[in-house]
Parts: sequence; C-alpha cells; structure tokens
Amino acid sequence: MAVYDLPLEELRRYRPPLTAPDDFDAFWRTTLEDAQARAWEPRFEPFDAGLATIEAFDVTFAGFAGQPVRGWMLLPARRDGPLPGVVEFIGYGGGRGFPADWLLWPSAGFATLVMDTRGQGSAWLQGDTDDAGAGTPHHPGFMTAGILDPETYYYRRLYTDAVRALATLRAHPAVEPDRVAATGRSQGGGLTLALAGLVPDLPLALPDVPFLCHFERAAKVTDAAPYAEIAGYCKVHKSKVDDVFTTLAYFDGMNFAARASARALFSAGLMDPISPPSTVYAAFNHYAGPKTLRLYRFNEHEGGETHHVLEQLRFVREALALR
Repeated sequence: MAVYDLPLEELRRYRPPLTAPDDFDAFWRTTLEDAQARAWEPRFEPFDAGLATIEAFDVTFAGFAGQPVRGWMLLPARRDGPLPGVVEFIGYGGGRGFPADWLLWPSAGFATLVMDTRGQGSAWLQGDTDDAGAGTPHHPGFMTAGILDPETYYYRRLYTDAVRALATLRAHPAVEPDRVAATGRSQGGGLTLALAGLVPDLPLALPDVPFLCHFERAAKVTDAAPYAEIAGYCKVHKSKVDDVFTTLAYFDGMNFAARASARALFSAGLMDPISPPSTVYAAFNHYAGPKTLRLYRFNEHEGGETHHVLEQLRFVREALALR
C-alpha cells in the first residue's frame, strides 16, 4: 500500500484536540475501584508446555467486575530470585494460544504474563475467556458491542482486564513489581496505552503500531477492519453517530496518552491502513511521559517486525538497567 495519510512533516506536529469528557477520570476511577473490590486470589496451575527452558502456568485472575480472565504466566526455568516482568496484550481477534506462541520475553529473562482477550480468540490464535454475559469466544467484530453507552461498551471490560493483569503480574513472588513493562501490537498496543494512562506508576510502555487511537479520524480515513466496523455501524444507525463518538471518547488512546507518565517506546508504519499513522501520532504527540517513536516508512501494519523487537529489547534492558 502506498502512503495515503498526512505527509510526514504534518504527522510530526499533528496534535488534534483531546476528546476526554469531563467525567473521564471519575468514570475510570469508579470502574477500577469496583474491579479491585471484587478481586480474588489468582490461580496459577502448572502447565506442561513441553519447553525445557520455560516454566509455564495456566493463569486465571479476576478482571472486570471480578469476572475470570485466563492467561499464561511464563518464567525462565533457571532463575536465582525475582525477575523484571512484562505483561503482554494481544492483537484484535486473537487469544492466548499456547505458551510456545509467547517465548520472546521469558527467553530474554523476563517473567511474562500474557493476557487472554475476553470474547476474542477465534480469528487467529485461540482464546479461552468468555465475555461474561456476552458469550464464549467468537469471531470479530467487537468494535460496536455496547457502543451506545460507555458503561456497556466492550472495551470498558477489556481495559479493566488489562489493569488487573498488571496487578496480577506484580503480585507474583517471582516478579520485581517496580521493574515491569507493558507491551502489545495493534489492539495490544492500544491496551498498553490505556494501561499507561490508568496506572500512574507503570514504569515502561511499549505500544507497537497501536490501534484504538483517535477513533473519529480513523473511521474516516481508512476502510480497513476493524475501524470499518465503526463506520459501518454509523452508516446504518445514522441518528446514533454522536452517541457513538461520545462513548468512544472514554476509550481513546490519545486521551489516555495525555495522562501517562511511563517511559514509552512507540512504533508506527507510514503505510499502515489498520492503525493509520495520523492516529498513532495523535497519541504519541499527546503522550505526557518520556517518549520515543520508531517510524517504519515503507511498512504497513506489520511495522518494524524483528527490527523493532530488537529495539524493544534494547529499550527495556537499558530502562531497567539490566545487563
């Protein structure tokens, strides 16, 4: 795909107005306090993944409203004490799969919690977490589920799950709670941004080609899924367009970015039709913490691939003062 979005010079200064409603912080404070009040002790069941160097655990923890969320906890088999940690979030339509799908961070020496994505996990990697009240994992879409009210919108549940996943990682005895990072690609990058805005003491955030940013522009400049789900809904529900974007303002990555303080490494693909670069730059340019962005000028949604993985590893090791 050719470059289709704003010229690079404009992207670098693109900073659209924030859309956070007046009760944005109160909405999220109440949501997270409720989840905390309903939390219960997570379960870590040993899992035989057939891996000689990685110890795997099948995790179940309390997410939104105390609802069970699955995941994997992956630890280097040889360790002398608590480890730095990484919580990893998954791209749209994917689920937790199996431990062998997530070897990068534990192989690099990090205690890793991979969060399953409620209701998803039927488009590529399989998932195992029901979206309570909405059913078992199913094929996309999810972008307009409950979209007329922020209380019922799908991503209220998913963002809350992400906060609880980080808390679960930090509480594990194998983890140094002050030396942790959040990461994910696409939807996982959007969850990483939300986490950075919701958890003031998160040290590091690595949003890779983040999705879920600057919704209104994304729905207008790309017809690629998943943003096309929003445009398609608005095409049919013509009288509900204002309600749709009022709800989405509570979930917009750029509104979370403006509240974040974690040291961040972003990435963007200049030819990306799924996370248009202007939407990534909108979040990056509003990001309130220390930040760096790696731009891959001839790449689409794959971004920097292994080149960017190496950047991430260097970034985390340097930021956490690891050898």
